[in-house]
Amino acid sequence: VQLQASGGGLVQAGGSLRLSCVASGRTHLSDAVAWFRQAPGKEREFVAARGWRGVTPLYADSVKGRFTISGDAAKNTLNLQMDGLKPEDTAIYYCARRRTSVATRTQADYPYWGQGTQVTVSS
Repeated sequence: VQLQASGGGLVQAGGSLRLSCVASGRTHLSDAVAWFRQAPGKEREFVAARGWRGVTPLYADSVKGRFTISGDAAKNTLNLQMDGLKPEDTAIYYCARRRTSVATRTQADYPYWGQGTQVTVSS
């Protein structure tokens, strides 16, 4: 499974960005998918995840109410709509995928990772 993330960029505080992640290879419609991020000098952290359709998505407390995870399983596409961006959201954002339908907040649960896309929020 290969993941390709895109959509990062430079935006002012309060602005919006939409990240996308396209999967290819041996994927399944029921795969759980997630976004993580790593800020400079910090460890990578969980942002959002979604499991098989109908299951409530998971969000980190720091992004709840501002970020929305969505996707089209048939097109192997995962999105992250980021609104109300803050300078502390500056990080490299990674998409990840696992071969079960249950989403988790744990990085080690996801064997497949994209290359990351840089998001920079200026104050």
